[in-house]
Amino acid sequence: MPSYGSAGAGKGEVIRITVLVSGGGSNLQSIIDACGSGKIDGRVVLVISNKDGVYALQRAAAEGIEACVVDRNSYENDEGFSEEIMRLAKEKKTDIICLAGFLKKLKKNIIKEYPGRILNIHPALLPSYGGKGMYGLRVHRAVLENREKESGCTVHIVNEEYDRGPIVLQRKVPVKRTDTPEELAERVLREEHRAYPDAINIISRKLQ
Repeated sequence: MPSYGSAGAGKGEVIRITVLVSGGGSNLQSIIDACGSGKIDGRVVLVISNKDGVYALQRAAAEGIEACVVDRNSYENDEGFSEEIMRLAKEKKTDIICLAGFLKKLKKNIIKEYPGRILNIHPALLPSYGGKGMYGLRVHRAVLENREKESGCTVHIVNEEYDRGPIVLQRKVPVKRTDTPEELAERVLREEHRAYPDAINIISRKLQ
């Protein structure tokens, strides 16, 4: 079992989760709700957005969760941007970092600091339909254009390549002949909301 340092949750302690967002934050809400219901033995201690004014920040405020904006344009390079996110996460004694619709790539400094503890959810069955530029409706359009019979979502550990980290779990959905990208997206999103809490639990058990 890898060593997680002093920030790692000990036996009997709840998992401390930082969530990175860029948009509406429905997966953030699913994590918050799972913590509230006891499905996840943990709590969201910090929400970080790379954009101001997104609805995910309102979700955090409504739940009384500390939130902040880290704007990539305020830093000279990606390393400095990741360094600030890492500093904030460490300040909150974060155990697991979850990317929930976060559209910026994290650099190796934060990945090395949180080995195996940064998760991302992708709206397709990786390794298919992943990589740079593949997000949101772009993914679902590609699935439909290729006439796939099934799609789904993947929760994976973040490494230095887009959507290439080890897979934690996947959930599948059927692709209907009459689907629009929006309809397929909605069906996949329902599975995302179930899959992310389950994946967090898989990783959190390794921290106990």
